[in-house]
Order: sequence, then structure tokens, then C-alpha cells
Amino acid sequence: MSDGTPTRLTSETHERLVAELEDLTTRGRVEIAAAIEAARALGDLSENGDYHAAKDAQGKMEARIRQLQALLKHAEIVDGGGSDGRIAAGTVVILRYEDDDEDDTQRFFVGSIEEKPGDLTVVSPGSPLGRALLGRAAGDTVEYAAPGGTLRVVVVAVGS
Repeated sequence: MSDGTPTRLTSETHERLVAELEDLTTRGRVEIAAAIEAARALGDLSENGDYHAAKDAQGKMEARIRQLQALLKHAEIVDGGGSDGRIAAGTVVILRYEDDDEDDTQRFFVGSIEEKPGDLTVVSPGSPLGRALLGRAAGDTVEYAAPGGTLRVVVVAVGS
């Protein structure tokens, strides 16, 4: 994201992330500041677990704010894919590696990790596999360059 490459997001995900950012920069910062102030009032900061926990939470929240700001700065709004039977950003696909058993399939989500439904493995549309899959349909076989060499996958289903 920091390299300026756009992150493809559906409008729903974009709106959800904008709302999360707004919440963190307003309510979240106020609540963390109040927790830090309350912990400070307890005395010695060097042995104050509440203070250290609040500062840790503040650091994690600020990191998430920076992550969201960078992601949204380079966001590209796209339609949720797969409605025409072709793979696009936002599509769930079932793939089978060419040399695997017919029943040995894997489900993937092609898109941003921010949009990931459930516990599916995410394939970025900009990755070698993601680029090879975009625009393909069920029944297509695609090749892509992987670190271990060229791999071939069969698209079993789109949008399942």
C-alpha cells in the first residue's frame, strides 16, 4: 500500500473503513486519552500496569489509523466481482491445482484482505495468481509464475 499501488475495494468496504477511521480518530482517541489520564492518576508510572496497557492500546490504535489512512489514500472503488461468471476483485473462487485429485479443491477470495469474507485465503488481484485469474471463468486453466516455478490451476467455480 505504501508503494502507491491502488487497493481495490468495493464501495461497501470503502464506506466501512472510512467509518472505522472516523471512529478511531474521534471516539477512540478520546477514550484512550481518558484511560491514560486515569492510569496516571494512580501514581508511579514505572510500575503502573494500567498505564502501560493504555499506552500499548494507544500505539496499536495509532498504527491502525495510519494503516487505514494509507489504504484509503490509494483506494480504487470497484464493483463486487463475479456477477457475470468471470473472476474480478471481490470474487470467491474454487481452484484445483492441475496435478491434484479432482476432489482436492481450495476456496480463495480475490481481493483485499480488508474485504475477506470469513476465513478464506486472500489472493491479491495484483499477485501473479490474481493477475492470471482476473477475467477467467469456470473451466478455464491458468498458468502463473510461483517461487517454485510455473503452476497451473483449474477454475472449478466462480462466486461459490
